[in-house]
Amino acid sequence: MEQSLHELLSAKNQMVKQGQIVEATEKYFAPQAHTKDFDGTATQDKAAMLSKMQNFAGAIEVVNDITLHHSSLSGNVSFAEFTFDFEMKDGSKIIWHEIIRSVWADGKIVEEQYFKA
Repeated sequence: MEQSLHELLSAKNQMVKQGQIVEATEKYFAPQAHTKDFDGTATQDKAAMLSKMQNFAGAIEVVNDITLHHSSLSGNVSFAEFTFDFEMKDGSKIIWHEIIRSVWADGKIVEEQYFKA
């Protein structure tokens, strides 16, 4: 039996909460998925997003906390509000509070956009 979109969103959010951002991208992004960050940075397909996430994850020294505050689903569009708290290998500290908007088709993310919260 196919998972419902609500179940897929919950499973993806659980992976992200556990710090499995590369694995979540691999599992839930469609090959043609494109993304756009709040600063305008964009990726045009899953391979580019995977590379971006692998590079980012490789720069993390310590994951202090990943908090899922809220998530919602309306039709084929989901929203998740997260705070990410990382210590990076270069000695910097990153705290992101963001909203992730995902558009789903056939159980995969085809578009994702990130907003500062």
